[in-house]
Amino acid sequence: MKKRKAIILAAGEGSRMKSKKAKVLHEVLGKPMILRVLQTAQQAGLTEIAVITGHQAQQVEEALAGQDVVFFRQDQQLGTGHAVMQAEAFLEKDADILILYGDTPLMESRTIQRLLDQQEASGAAVTVVSAQVDDPTGYGRIVRDEAGKFARIVEHKDATAQQRQIQEINTGIYCFDGGALQQALGRIQNDNAQGEYYLPDALALILADGREVNVLQAEDAGEFLGINTRSQLADAQRALQRRINQRLMDEGVTILDPNSTFIGEEVQIGMDTIIRPQTHLEGKTVIGENCEIGPCCRLTDMIVGNQTQIQFTVAMESKIGDETKVGPYAYIRPNCVIGDHIKVGDFVEVKNSVIGNGTKISHLTYVGDSDVGERINFGCGTVTVNYDGKKKYRTTIEDDVFIGCNANLVAPVTLKQGSYVAAGSTITKDVPENALAVARTRQSNLEGWHKK
Repeated sequence: MKKRKAIILAAGEGSRMKSKKAKVLHEVLGKPMILRVLQTAQQAGLTEIAVITGHQAQQVEEALAGQDVVFFRQDQQLGTGHAVMQAEAFLEKDADILILYGDTPLMESRTIQRLLDQQEASGAAVTVVSAQVDDPTGYGRIVRDEAGKFARIVEHKDATAQQRQIQEINTGIYCFDGGALQQALGRIQNDNAQGEYYLPDALALILADGREVNVLQAEDAGEFLGINTRSQLADAQRALQRRINQRLMDEGVTILDPNSTFIGEEVQIGMDTIIRPQTHLEGKTVIGENCEIGPCCRLTDMIVGNQTQIQFTVAMESKIGDETKVGPYAYIRPNCVIGDHIKVGDFVEVKNSVIGNGTKISHLTYVGDSDVGERINFGCGTVTVNYDGKKKYRTTIEDDVFIGCNANLVAPVTLKQGSYVAAGSTITKDVPENALAVARTRQSNLEGWHKK
């Protein structure tokens, strides 16, 4: 098998995006377009990849820092052929060279694999990817000869009325024999209205040399949507989300409204879980079976057990166990471990804490930097007071503790097993096992005070 290398073109200005950020750095489902293209190439088995940068080159190169790529600069954007010329040192005579674009984030690795395999099997000098579209306006057309073989590419503005009826278009994705590409690049001319060097002109030169140009017709034209505007960015986001949601539904997940549900491609969801509308599942979130998530939840890098219900909640970088109910309007901050059979109710915030099985935190409570045992009852309005302005301290609550409403637990403090805290108390000292802690002044009634 020949060596396989890829060049990703990412030098364009993208002026129609109306942005101070490089076009290829705009995100689709939370990931820059250029990174999506790079990772797709890597998933197809490509390990030697060059990226051509130009406009806002430093931004793009910094965004890909740590990735196994080499960079070449196109200081003047003089066309796609000129961009590939900048990577002359990367080309090899005996390698196949794949040409990709940093603004086409929907291409799938299996399509790249098909292209590479067909190029090798055909022995052609180049294979171009085409697609059938309903409206080919603006695209270059693939013109075939009487035998159905590739004859040439005709740009829309140069096409005859008959040629404009052709619905097979050039996607701009190519796989070249390295030697053929090297020979053609040196002969591309810029005698056109824009004074630019166009890569499709290399195909005409290769044909003139008596070499074969092969065509791979794509299964889905939508994979090659190029992003030039904010509207197209939104289209790409919807298309990628449809793929993810469809895959999950095929795996046994119920998504009640796929159009309003946003799920990252690394998210895993178990069978018979229901995802309700306006839910965002991000990062490496893993959700078990028979759960109900949503409506209106945002879960980021969460691990959720089986048969758990979460609604109207924001939760991140934490773990929730089995048969637990969270929300509505709960906030789970990072580094929490919330066990099984737990209630985390409305307007409850939990941060950097461990919550034992069977505990109830029903409403209007803050639990921060705490180690909470099993079967605890938090009364409404309980606050773990964990910060003195300089340092944060932990609260420890052992099993079977009952905490009355509007209690303040001033850390560092420990509530021993089976103890009670009276409503309205501010606890500053440890509470012994099975004791009742009362920390409030005795009530005094001043008769006639209102009248005075």
